[in-house]
Amino acid sequence: MKIRVYLFFLLIMAVSLLQAQSNKLVPIFDGKSLAGWRTFQNKPSDSWKVEAGLLYGNGLNKGNHADLITEAEYENFKLVFDWKISKGGNSGLLYLVSEKTDASFHSGPEYQLLDDQGYPEKIENWQKTGANYAMQAPAMDATLPAGKWNHTVIIVNRGRVEHWLNGKRVVEYELWSDAWNKAKADGKWKDYPLYGMSKKGHIAIQDHGGDIWLKHIKIQEL
Repeated sequence: MKIRVYLFFLLIMAVSLLQAQSNKLVPIFDGKSLAGWRTFQNKPSDSWKVEAGLLYGNGLNKGNHADLITEAEYENFKLVFDWKISKGGNSGLLYLVSEKTDASFHSGPEYQLLDDQGYPEKIENWQKTGANYAMQAPAMDATLPAGKWNHTVIIVNRGRVEHWLNGKRVVEYELWSDAWNKAKADGKWKDYPLYGMSKKGHIAIQDHGGDIWLKHIKIQEL
């Protein structure tokens, strides 16, 4: 009897340990190298490097350009990271990205990263920081100016998606819902059949225009 009780408690402890490990945020950028990352479709790029422990994207370089993606693919997850952007800069963090298309944004929904205040052109609400780009505008402006560190959380869990910016939930939506299908059919992505259709995919950082810096990039699989 005592042996059975002992084994039972060992089992409980093992399960609790596994649950605790699965509930941890795990770094996917080590601050030293691009290990675990590569360019979209392995295209040549001169944009990405590590500087002073930060992931730095030089979107204005005169060489080759390509988005940076994780080698791993993710399905249900919580992603957190800190970022800052140059004056007038434009980038984005995409998720559920497939490499079956010509560009990461043809498949992956995008959390917009932009200098809202200093961008040189007029921008619509659906282009502002924290937006689900060209689909859902942010509910409020929680952005800090160019050169300041912003904190982002993205949650994707069984089709339900949340965008958080500096402690505020700015976007929430349901992938493949009637409302989502209508927004896709009526908007920019109507001619991109694979947009938003992957249930599992890469995380991508857009190489678009201006400089961007990221740190403390961590993920928790749900």
